[in-house]
Amino acid sequence: MGKHIISTKRAPAAVGPYSQGVLVEGLLFTAGQVALDPATGKVIDGDVAAQTEQVMLNLQAILNSAGATLDDVVKTTVFLQEMDHFSMMNEVYAQFFAGDPPARSTVQVAGLPLGVLVEIEAIAQVPQK
Repeated sequence: MGKHIISTKRAPAAVGPYSQGVLVEGLLFTAGQVALDPATGKVIDGDVAAQTEQVMLNLQAILNSAGATLDDVVKTTVFLQEMDHFSMMNEVYAQFFAGDPPARSTVQVAGLPLGVLVEIEAIAQVPQK
């Protein structure tokens, strides 16, 4: 079956030697997404809530490009610049996972690319066609 690289213009282009997503044996592994506007390639203005919304939209675009939705996500990892931002991030995150939410880990990190406040990666089981 091999691996299939997922790429979409509806999410920020990779800015290094990585792929937006990799599909292998029905599982999609996304790269960590930050609050980049796919149209401009620039970090959006706003607090952690605004950044989380953009991150989730970017993840959604990658999932959709692979034939999946947020409902197919089985695990996420959230990286926060400050754990004090947890409740704001969580409030926005919950709006995107209204049904049965995936498993999740959330960690505070010393720094994130481009000085963003949040980064999220996902693993999804892509429905068979």
